[in-house]
Amino acid sequence: MSPMRFFVAFLLFLGLGVTGISGVRAELTEGRDYTVLLRPQPTENSKNIEVREFFWYGCQHCYKLHPYIKAWLKRAPKDVSFRYVPAIFRSSWVPGAKTFYALEVMGARDKLHDKIYYAIHIERIDLTKEELLFNWIEKQGIDRKKFVAIYNSFTVENQSSQSSRMSRDYGFKGVPALVVDGKYLTSGKMSDTPQETIKTLDELIKKVRKERTKKS
Repeated sequence: MSPMRFFVAFLLFLGLGVTGISGVRAELTEGRDYTVLLRPQPTENSKNIEVREFFWYGCQHCYKLHPYIKAWLKRAPKDVSFRYVPAIFRSSWVPGAKTFYALEVMGARDKLHDKIYYAIHIERIDLTKEELLFNWIEKQGIDRKKFVAIYNSFTVENQSSQSSRMSRDYGFKGVPALVVDGKYLTSGKMSDTPQETIKTLDELIKKVRKERTKKS
């Protein structure tokens, strides 16, 4: 890390931020702070600026970014929509994606999303093993038989296949990855801290909003 980037990270750690310090953070730069997708991807609602976070529950960087995403969602602009997307790059990522979608069908995703991260990274429970996963789900007060049935359903299998396809189509190589309006990509690898990732996300949203204003 360069001395300047270390200084910025240190200020962010202290909670001082960088908005009032002239010249500390350079303007958003393509190739350093973000990339443009080779093939723009469709969004669900063209009226809003869509943000998608591609993640894997077993990813340490996703776990560290998650609290900042939650805090950001509380202040997200009204013209922005957000969607979690479980990425799939290898077979060990499939159980996490299926768990996410099964809980979504059951209306329990928000209840257990944080707890899954905690179980994996703090309690060290290997939720990629289905028997351990089903036991853990049951301990959370979720109907085991119903969860298993939905987990193995065609609907969840189809959603997981879509996640796998999107992980390829969007062209990113790792997670967490944030895609803004189906065309701008930033990731944890492009920032030294989660705070910087969120700052870049905010700036990309402003960039899209400005581009839309010019077109109208």
